[in-house]
Amino acid sequence: MLDATTRGLNLVAMHLNLPFIQVFNALHFDYSGHAPLCVYDWPHQPGPEGYARNVEGTKAFLKMFAPIVALEHDYVARVGLPVDVENPMAYRSKVAQLTQTPKEFDFPGDHWPAHFHYTGPWHDASLRPPVDFPWEKLTGEPLIYASMGTLQNGAERIFEAIVAAAQAPGRQLVLSIGKNLDTEKIGTLSANTIVVPSAPQLELLKRASLCITHAGLNTALESLTAGVPMVAIPVTNDQPGVGARIAHTETGVVVPLKTLASELGVQKLRAAIETVLHDATYRESARRIQQAIARTNGLRMAADLIDRVLREAVGPTSKEKS
Repeated sequence: MLDATTRGLNLVAMHLNLPFIQVFNALHFDYSGHAPLCVYDWPHQPGPEGYARNVEGTKAFLKMFAPIVALEHDYVARVGLPVDVENPMAYRSKVAQLTQTPKEFDFPGDHWPAHFHYTGPWHDASLRPPVDFPWEKLTGEPLIYASMGTLQNGAERIFEAIVAAAQAPGRQLVLSIGKNLDTEKIGTLSANTIVVPSAPQLELLKRASLCITHAGLNTALESLTAGVPMVAIPVTNDQPGVGARIAHTETGVVVPLKTLASELGVQKLRAAIETVLHDATYRESARRIQQAIARTNGLRMAADLIDRVLREAVGPTSKEKS
């Protein structure tokens, strides 16, 4: 099994004639042109113009990997592997490709091969380490939970904007800010705002009315698993693509990071928060995907697919033969 974002190990497996499965822990990379690549915040645009835009965007992105492609060229030439490394779809697994993105959360499209599987989230709450949290400070008011993930936590400017936009009478704000940020640098906190370095996210989402997130796929899927709509502030990696899908599915509103540097940006963030809290469309859309996630049971589906595919590819074990 290989993380689908890794390069090179799949070629080694192909050279050794080893069946391999690829899994997309982050948002899957669609190089086909049928959808925008996940690094872009572009909306879904069907038709020739959208396809052409997506193809050009993919070409521009892949140029960054030219040094890696050169190494791959050298390898396939040295071992005599008949693979076109210029085509990133050519050396994906022919056995199974799994993404934890639910089909209901993706752009529409029927271009994927039969061995590409949407499963839904692979989260297992029982494996999470316990996190201390002052539960006694929760007031029972509508709860807004805000986290910028493990990599973006510590972003002073973003949390300052969240505090300015989200705090209001009659609601409570919980901020998970990481270990590198001083709470005194994120603005004046109201009496019922709770700031912690890390939070029991799954448990808080069960109580939340809204999640403010960096649009990391795991947090987005955990919010949807709880039926919680989002205000997304994408920062990097696949987060623009996750944000685009949040907007497409109407499970939240996206606020571009670059707007938060000004008071006008804070006003836009405040407006997005109010919209998602008070327009029932967003919660209804989140609950619709929540129901799809519950029906699918992504973790079990992924495990069953892996088990079946490997049995077909490798054959029965010696114990099973006997």
